[in-house]
Amino acid sequence: MNRKKIAATAIVALVSATALTACSSSSDASDAGGTKEITFMFRGGADEKTAYQAAIDKYTADTGVKVKMIVTDADQYATKLQAAVAGNNVPDVFYIEQASLQSYVASGVLMDITDAVADSGVDLDNIWPYGVDSYRYDGTVQGTSDGRLYGLPKDVGPFSFGYNKTMLEAAGIPLPDKDTPLTWDEFVDICKQLTTDTDGDGTIDQWGTGLNVTWNLQSMVWSNGGDWTNEDHTKVTVDTPEFAEALQKFADLTNVDAVTPSAADAATLDTYQRWMAGQIAFFPVGPWDVSTYNDLDFDYDLIPWPTVGDAGPATWVGSLGIGVSNTTKYPDDAVKLATYLSADPDAMQTLVDANIQIPNLIDVAQDWAGEADAEPANRQEFLDIVQDYGRAMPAAFTYGAEWYDELWTNIQPVLDGKQTAADYLAAEQPKMQALLDESIENAKQAASAG
Repeated sequence: MNRKKIAATAIVALVSATALTACSSSSDASDAGGTKEITFMFRGGADEKTAYQAAIDKYTADTGVKVKMIVTDADQYATKLQAAVAGNNVPDVFYIEQASLQSYVASGVLMDITDAVADSGVDLDNIWPYGVDSYRYDGTVQGTSDGRLYGLPKDVGPFSFGYNKTMLEAAGIPLPDKDTPLTWDEFVDICKQLTTDTDGDGTIDQWGTGLNVTWNLQSMVWSNGGDWTNEDHTKVTVDTPEFAEALQKFADLTNVDAVTPSAADAATLDTYQRWMAGQIAFFPVGPWDVSTYNDLDFDYDLIPWPTVGDAGPATWVGSLGIGVSNTTKYPDDAVKLATYLSADPDAMQTLVDANIQIPNLIDVAQDWAGEADAEPANRQEFLDIVQDYGRAMPAAFTYGAEWYDELWTNIQPVLDGKQTAADYLAAEQPKMQALLDESIENAKQAASAG
């Protein structure tokens, strides 16, 4: 049996299993007194767990509905959720990733909450459109404003660019403009000035930057006018000159410009740890990093991503959604919890105060960005990304991400300077296209099966 048939068979089986177990749910639990208890499954660290506990305690006090929290590490979440789905033990309310939405809709796992949210009084116009639309799906296209709603945004995650303000000031380098992105040449020049042996022992111990290709190439490609696919996500376009130039410049940061830690340096201490230790000048910053970064021993701030070409600054905006199980025994309470966690001002303030996300509500976010003594000072950059120049990750709205993940599988020779970006991308494009074609076909079969 080929891979397409296997995928289609699995989808049909999951649809059938869901239909057969429509009366079962993880929300069967209740205490001896009959008090309702619903389950909420999410991923996160200690800060997120503490913030959610506080928010949910208030929800229970207001509604009388108990909530059992199921928390996993980020790298275990998808596997454990899939196991819960396969075992017909779907949590009542749970995090959903953008790239999983279509398959969970097709398999009947997610409830269509469009009408329930409309009746709840939640003002969707005051929630970031990117966040709301990420969980809309019309059976063919995800991410547009006219699809049915299968979740609400837990958050939006603008992936910003940070710099070590203390390091630049100590070196006498003018601080970057918070509104005007550095050109690539300007960025590399500053990185070269800051890559140095600070203690005079003959070994470099401070670097300009230390980026990860999987999460940072997007900005470079987009700012150079390239992209992963065409507009309707049917053709892979990584084999263009614009894409190749961006990937080559990424590799050159190590092999030509020498402004990043070497492979040996990274093996001793990775670039994230070196940024935390104050050894790297420029590094990405997401809202989820702020609770940690605000305790660093140096001052940092946010700026637009440097631009490779003339297409303007670019970066990605992630999001996690909060969905409701199609088999919950308590649909009204489950939807109420989802809307509470996504849009209730008090619940949102609890999460924002924990420095794990930016506000979901637009008016609150605008006030938050302008707060005196904000950390980082240029919080507005997060909002600029969401409002102006952020994009969805390339595989966010396709049926699965296998086609996208293929790009990273054998990229190391390019990063090591042993293969040109253009040669690598020419070889990868047909492989990625075959996988994208397969995902499109799987989406069609899933829609038919559903």
